[in-house]
Amino acid sequence: MIFAAGLGTRLKPITDTMPKALVPVCGQPLLYHVLTKLVAGGYEDIVVNVHHFPDQIIDYLRFHDFGARITVSDERFLLRETGGGIKCAQLLLDSSGGTGDPFLVHNVDIVSNLDFKWLREQCRPGALATLVVSERKTQRYFLFDDDGRLRGWTNLATGEVRSPFGDIDPDRFRKLAFAGIHLISPAIFGAFGKYGFGDRFSIVDFYLRACADYPIYGVVPPDFALVDVGKYATLPEAEATCIAILKG
Repeated sequence: MIFAAGLGTRLKPITDTMPKALVPVCGQPLLYHVLTKLVAGGYEDIVVNVHHFPDQIIDYLRFHDFGARITVSDERFLLRETGGGIKCAQLLLDSSGGTGDPFLVHNVDIVSNLDFKWLREQCRPGALATLVVSERKTQRYFLFDDDGRLRGWTNLATGEVRSPFGDIDPDRFRKLAFAGIHLISPAIFGAFGKYGFGDRFSIVDFYLRACADYPIYGVVPPDFALVDVGKYATLPEAEATCIAILKG
């Protein structure tokens, strides 16, 4: 699943007239980069959610052949955030009743050199989710124990710490930045109901609630390169990094 429904507020004024997914980087829309990488990585059935200028994305997908079955999860009447977007797409993502293989979720504004085959090999039996993380410098970090299991989250700028394990010391854990890419077991749909999450919620909020009861792990890819095409002011830097990643 590709998250393409966001408003792209950090990329204004470009996103005043187009969705973030169609913002061009290295000569192609962000959506193009993610789709071609997914198909090259062996994915043949892909869901794209839409909300902001949804018809532009739908038209783009209609007139471009990526060699995969692409289905749209339409959120034009309610932007459901990341967790709600996954929940809304349940019928498109899970035909097994919660017992099938994990599905991949990928933010549309992330361009990386991640090896999807490697990622699938890192998924541990029984894991509810496997999060791609890195040691890049930021303010907000997931906190992992020595076994790589998620234990909480912290914001270094504000000192905020969130964890279902009570008042934890973030310095006792490994601080890693989320890359916006994760493998998720279809068992997550049952867990959504267990915690009473509704139609609109953040998947990070869910992870920080569920990690006490379910194994959620983080993995750091070797030689990982990533660019988060997030802000208008950093587009030139994103272009340069994207070119380097695409060249390998």
